Order: sequence, then structure tokens, then C-alpha cells
Amino acid sequence: MNLSPKDKIAKLTEDLNYHSHLYYQKSKSEISDFEFDQLLKELEGLEIKYPEYKLGHSPTSRVGGEISKEFETVVHRWRMLSLGNTYSKEELEQFHERVLKGLERESVEYVCELKFDGLAISLQYEKGLLTRAVTRGDGSKGDDITANVKTIKSIPLQVYGDDIPDFFEVRGEIFLPLEEFHKLNEKKKQEGEPTLANPRNTASGTMKMQDPKVVASRNLDCIIYGFYAETLFDTHYESLEALKKFGFNISNASKKCQSISEVLAFIDLWYEKRHSLPMETDGIVIKVNSTLYQQDLGFTAKNPRWAISFKYQSEEAISELLSVTYQVGRTGAITPVANLSPALIAGTTVKRASLHNANEIRRLDLHENDWVTVQKGGEIIPKITSVKKSKRKKDSKPISYIETCPECQTSLVRLENEAVHYCPNYISCPPQVLGRIEHFISRNAMNIESLGPRTIAGLLKVGLIENYSDLFKLKFEDLNGLSFEVSEDEEGEKKIRTIQEKSAGNIIDSIEEAKKVEFPTLLFALGIRFVGKTVAEKLAQHFGDIDSFISADKEQLLEAPEIGQKIADSVISHFQNSANTAIIDSLKSDGLKFKFENRLVDGSDKLNGATFVVSGVFKGFDREDLKIDIKNNGGKVVGSISKKTNYLLAGENMGPSKKLKAESLGVKIITEEEYKSLIE
Repeated sequence: MNLSPKDKIAKLTEDLNYHSHLYYQKSKSEISDFEFDQLLKELEGLEIKYPEYKLGHSPTSRVGGEISKEFETVVHRWRMLSLGNTYSKEELEQFHERVLKGLERESVEYVCELKFDGLAISLQYEKGLLTRAVTRGDGSKGDDITANVKTIKSIPLQVYGDDIPDFFEVRGEIFLPLEEFHKLNEKKKQEGEPTLANPRNTASGTMKMQDPKVVASRNLDCIIYGFYAETLFDTHYESLEALKKFGFNISNASKKCQSISEVLAFIDLWYEKRHSLPMETDGIVIKVNSTLYQQDLGFTAKNPRWAISFKYQSEEAISELLSVTYQVGRTGAITPVANLSPALIAGTTVKRASLHNANEIRRLDLHENDWVTVQKGGEIIPKITSVKKSKRKKDSKPISYIETCPECQTSLVRLENEAVHYCPNYISCPPQVLGRIEHFISRNAMNIESLGPRTIAGLLKVGLIENYSDLFKLKFEDLNGLSFEVSEDEEGEKKIRTIQEKSAGNIIDSIEEAKKVEFPTLLFALGIRFVGKTVAEKLAQHFGDIDSFISADKEQLLEAPEIGQKIADSVISHFQNSANTAIIDSLKSDGLKFKFENRLVDGSDKLNGATFVVSGVFKGFDREDLKIDIKNNGGKVVGSISKKTNYLLAGENMGPSKKLKAESLGVKIITEEEYKSLIE
């Protein structure tokens, strides 16, 4: 049966949402991942060609859509209040007594749930389709972040089941799984950026981003814990079971408790058990189960009277601040570190805690030799949460953030809108030089085996290398029998290390093997700030070779897929430094690969430098491949039309504003077929 484009888009949307529901909500699959991807690709193509038929619950929204300039403020249909908190079992028993008194009963059934640490969200569904997602805000109104929420795969775009209300709302918590948090921080390290403090703040900050594509890349998750509609279930527990059948991600840890003693037993059970979960939790939520009893108890101005949050005390200790030292990263980012008297927290001895930046030192009002409270933030990263000012010595001086680099004494800089200070001495600051070389040889980059940080430090110390391009000048004779001093432990005890004949041979072989590394990986290995592995691949594919990349101006860099202002500015700044271009010349002379191999054609010079603007959808080319083809045949591609533009290459559904501007400036508009005739 031949379907119209509109009906085909509707059917693919329905089918793909059904298969997503099976996979993410039921852990089942009726088709392979490859078949799913092919259907999704077909839908994407149809939506590009017929954007007027794209549906609001299309699964293509999972990868992100257009960048929004601001979030709309939305009034909540039902107030979105926060819960009252307690850290005390005695206060929890007092809550229980208030509930019994308010209901004039001798017993009541509760539901206990884990309290997940993330961002509270309200999701609205009409006719089974997700129509709006709103943050808590002030409880009465919040921000509409629907485009961002649609990228979270565990949130159904379409719900299935019997007796689904025409309109209902669910409440839940968006969080960043610990595994994804660690991956994100590892990526930050690779790019020479300061790491993120904890998953909760990262999740909250991510959902406030205005580019859904970035949100999609973070792999956030969501657990649902509340149901709202005109007609409610008899109990809260029944609503959770129904939501699970509808396809929502519900915690399996929820439990009905017949008494306050069962509630306390549940709290004790999860005190240690919560550390085995793949996400952060910080307590237990206790709710009266009966919906009727909830209505009878009602609300205070800020909290429901029928629910409370019991929060676990973070494991903490009191420690003395011995000193503040400053670490210099490979991109020059300065990280202040608090050195502490040893403190036992959660079974480990803590001696150091990150202070993040100058703002954090100022916020804490940190003084010399202060006694501080140290917690294992999110059970992962030790952090100073407060200062015991009552124990502060009268003559204690405030901690002043350094003004010069602790390694090379260069004056630090602080870029606009950034919290971190940087050492601008890119060329000769020792930790930056060492860090860049370590990044260059790492497994994800050039993968030069047999070379480690101590060997690199030794080669720098004896003057055999000054930067990573010098590695390719090394000879076996330079390394065989080479001795240098290394630090073997935290106390800095020095020992002599000698490179033996076999090790020297392995190092030379590994360096020679690295010459085979492809251009995208080599571009990542260069260590340009903000250019991670994925960005490097896109830049290598877009520009094709290093010369085109280096010579690109800001407008041309922004034309590359997913490249924003920050990356473009960083690339331009990197190659404005003559030392960096000299390194590229040196690597070229040693035969490294600075050209992307998988180009469409070998090319020609038939376009003779003509400038093109490409707009619309094309039959014979993906748009990126078309831009590559233009460059391979001697043309140039720019993003906006000007008097200098030679051609507007127009595909289907071309933007009308570009067509009008081309006509007003007298720029020639050509079709895909006419373009082919230019290069044939």
C-alpha cells in the first residue's frame, strides 16, 4: 500500500514510539537495533522533506532540535510544592503522630520511596502524548523545557495502555547516572577543562541549556513518582503501578509500610544499600498511601502535610586546613586544592579537597588554618561544605587567590564569563607542556605505548624534547641507556631511572606506528582547547585537511557541524600562536596524516574558487557531503549570502529568506542538476 508522505510520517512515528516503549519501558524488542535505526533514518529524511507533517511526539526529537533563546514561563495546573525535610528519626515519629491526630486514626499506611537527587519535573500528557514539560520553579510556575526533556529516552513521548485519562500529569526527578557523570568528567579532563562537582548540579545545569542537542548528548534519565488528574487512584501505590503499566520509569524500591517502625526499618535498610545504586540518592520520601487521607490532611503554605523527606546525614568530618596549593592543567586552567589534616570519611582517609575556583574560596570565607567540615560530595568527591568560624584564630588571614602561575610565575588571566583562572604561558609552563604531551600520547589519542608520564618528564628534563612533535625526531641511540631522575612517591623521593635497550626499541617502534594514526584522531591529539574527540572528527571531515582547517576564519569554522562560538574562538586563538603552527610543520615533515581519507572524490579545480551558499535538501547528496564535494572541486562554502557570493545552491525546502536575499543581490541561484553540470 502506497502511503502519502503525511500518512507515512504518522505511521513511522507510531511504529518507532511503540518499539521505543518496548525497549526502554518493557526491556523487550521485536526488531533489531539496525532495523530501528533504518526506520528512524527514513523518518528523518521524510521530516526534512516534508517538515509540515512532522508530529510533536516524533522520536527524532530524542536527538535534539532547534536552539531556543529563552524558556517560556508556565503556571502549574496543580501546585508543585517541595517536601518538608528531617534528619531525625524522632522528628519522623512526630510527623507520624501529627498524621494520626489529623486523621483521628490509630494507624495509617505509608509508601516509602528513595529520594533521588536531581531536578524535579512536571510532565503533561494529552490523548496519551507528551505535550509539555515544566520545571518546579517557585512551585506556582516554572520554565517550559519540553524540547530538552524529549531527548531523555526513558521519558515516553507516547503512552500505551487501557483507561489512560485524556489529560494527566506526572511528576518525577531528572538525574544524571553516575556512569555518565564519570564519562563526562573524563571528557572534560581530555579537553583540559575543570571537572564537574557532582551529578545533581550537572543534571540541573544541563536542563537549563538552550541547545537540546547538547542535552541529548548527556544521556540523562528520569524516575517518575507522582500522578495528577481530575480523577485519582484510591491509593498512591496504585497510581505507581498504573504508571509503570503506562510505560513510565518507576523505582522498584518503593514499599508499602503498615507502621512507623516499618518505615524506620526501610530507612535503615537503604542507608548502606543506596551506595550500590547507579544514581545519587540522599534520603527516603514517606507518603500517606490513601488518596482520600491525603486530601483530608491537605497542605501548609509550602509543603503537603501527608508527606515528608527523611534525609541521610552526609558522612563528614572536621579537619584543619593546612594549606592551599594550586594545580595547573594542560590548558593552563588553575585548580585550587585544600590540603587537610587526615580525616576518615565513609571508610577512606581524606587529605585533600578541591576548592574549584576563586569564587568558592570567597563563598566559604576561607582563612589560614581554619577548621572546616569536609563531606564526600555525592559519595564521590571530597568537598569543604563550611568553616567552623568559632574555632578560627584571631590573627588568621583570609586565603588570597594567587595572581601568578605557581609553576612559571606568569600573571594569571580570567576570561569573561568564566570562573576559572588560566596561565597564558602556553609554550613553556612546565605542567602545560607535560600535560599536552601526555594527552598526545594517550590511548584515546596517538596511543604511543611504552611512553609514560615519568619517561616524558625525564625526556623534558634532559632536553631531548620540548613538545610532542620532537618525539618523532628521537632515535634509538638517544634513548638506549638514558638515565634521569624521577619522583617515585607522594613525598617526592628522587630515584634514578634508566631506559634499557628493549624499552628504547619499544618506544621507537610505538612512535613509528603512531605515524599511521588517521587525521581526526591526530587533530584531537593536538590538544586544542574544547576540541574533544567527537568535535575533532567533525572538523576533520568538514575541512578535509589541516591547511584548510588552519586557514579557516571564524565564519567558516562556524559552518562546521555543531561548532559554536567557544570552539571557533579557541581554534583561531590556538593557530594565531606561531609555535603551534611550527609544531604542525614539524609533524608534517615527519609524515603524519593531516588529510581526511574518506572524501567523496579526489576532486578537481573546476569551480576555480567560486563561493557557494548551500540551502535545502538534496536528492543525490547529504548536505555535508555536498559541501565537501564543492571544496574538492576548488570551490568555497560560506554560511551567509553577500555580494561576494557566486552561487546559491538551492535544494528542496530551501529557506525563503536566503532566496530573497540572493535575488536582491543578484546572486545566481542554481539547482543540484546545474551544480553537477559545473563539475562534469
